[in-house]
Amino acid sequence: MSLARWNPFREFEEFFNHYPRLGKGLGGASQELMTAADWAPAVDISETPQAYLIKAELAGVRREDIQVKVEGGQLRLSGERKFEKEEKDKKQHRVERFYGSFSRSFSLPDDADEAQIKAEYRDGVLHLTLPKRETATPRAREIAVD
Repeated sequence: MSLARWNPFREFEEFFNHYPRLGKGLGGASQELMTAADWAPAVDISETPQAYLIKAELAGVRREDIQVKVEGGQLRLSGERKFEKEEKDKKQHRVERFYGSFSRSFSLPDDADEAQIKAEYRDGVLHLTLPKRETATPRAREIAVD
């Protein structure tokens, strides 16, 4: 009877080899970093009677590496999560977090006040507040026919 060596990570490796986008495999050469187009921060978008709220998950991204721009009716969120410098004596076994540049764009609602958008970054989450414009209530008036 021969003994078989049990590799506890083999099942994980097979799973990630079947779904390469999730982990790029566990083997040395196949475990490269994700490219810029491979990730975008997850966002939650909600609405209150006064504003639209966007929360973007940006853990590990420095405040100075985040840009928020409004142009042509679009809100664009972009930035970069930089890979930590490797140490000589440190061996990476798995890299699952995404690194590199990211970009997300959102069409602004017609009633969003572009001039009043506010951004706050805390605890790895970017909070964007897009206040709604006050809409004038339409008044009825009679128009004379000539």
